Amino acid sequence: MDHKKDRREFLQLTGKAGLSTIVGSAAGINLGVFDLAHAQPGKKVAPFRFAMITDSHLYSGEDHKFDRQLEDAIEQVNNMAVKPDFVLYGGDVAQNGTEDQLAKGKKLLAALDTKLVIIPGEHDWYVDMGAAWKGMFGQDHWSFDHKGVHFIGMNSILVPDFWTAKQMSPRERMAAMEMLEGPIGGLWGVGEKQLEWLKKDVAKLSPDTPIVTFTHSPLWDYYPRWNFQTVDGPQIREILSKFENFTSIHGHVHQTLYNKVGNMTSIGAMSTSWPWPYPPVKLAYPGSQMNRADPGNEADGMGTLAVNVKAGGDKLVEYQPFADSLTPFLKKGLKA
Repeated sequence: MDHKKDRREFLQLTGKAGLSTIVGSAAGINLGVFDLAHAQPGKKVAPFRFAMITDSHLYSGEDHKFDRQLEDAIEQVNNMAVKPDFVLYGGDVAQNGTEDQLAKGKKLLAALDTKLVIIPGEHDWYVDMGAAWKGMFGQDHWSFDHKGVHFIGMNSILVPDFWTAKQMSPRERMAAMEMLEGPIGGLWGVGEKQLEWLKKDVAKLSPDTPIVTFTHSPLWDYYPRWNFQTVDGPQIREILSKFENFTSIHGHVHQTLYNKVGNMTSIGAMSTSWPWPYPPVKLAYPGSQMNRADPGNEADGMGTLAVNVKAGGDKLVEYQPFADSLTPFLKKGLKA
């Protein structure tokens, strides 16, 4: 088998006309490329690209390996042949939510040569309930229009107050929220205020407006035990149900992930810190637990992604891994 040739080929899974098309590329560690299309031929969308970096989990102190990995991701984005119009950071700049970790992240991200937009993750928030994060990065939810597409960012890691009754210190509160399995804090979401804000934000948009949402956690119940969910995701999907082209992009899961719920096409982004294995649930697609060719390689399963928005609102999402592993498609004997 000519692996060099294989890495340039594609496996295509095509649905009915007007529905989403998935394109799996052997150039990426997992699926590589998605066409997340609900093409709207009459919609005026000028082609452009944006990129995403997420989940760097920076520690305190100098010259930690996660610092270098974030720097690698930034260099990767800066060296794209097609420059992105902006870069989204999808949450969890810090590991323990301390001001020095957030400041380190802000300094490193300043090396990006394009505009940065950012949302928080739970690791950024629960030492001081977002005070330091907001002081450095601004609002935790926002929206803007760019070349015919409406972008929405939300803070999806909010939980009801569980710490006051337990008389927890800020550090104890953060420790409770840092755990992958977080029974103490419970399931998180965006909360009523953001839901009301979202309703008003999209009220006057026409149904053929392409919508892209950014949240730290997925807007569907992937694996709530690890908070791979957003508890009010169903309400968000209902508010956005009138739109013909709705793409949700999230971090938190530290893995490439694809799903489709109603009119929502959802994708997960790789981290720059470490890759999580897929939880013990069957995935509809790609149908494998963890597509890592070399689990012994620390960089395998991490990287960035870029999204090319084409005329009509089609979105071509390309994962850009740190390590160049083969996808399982070729191992299964599937050919382009």
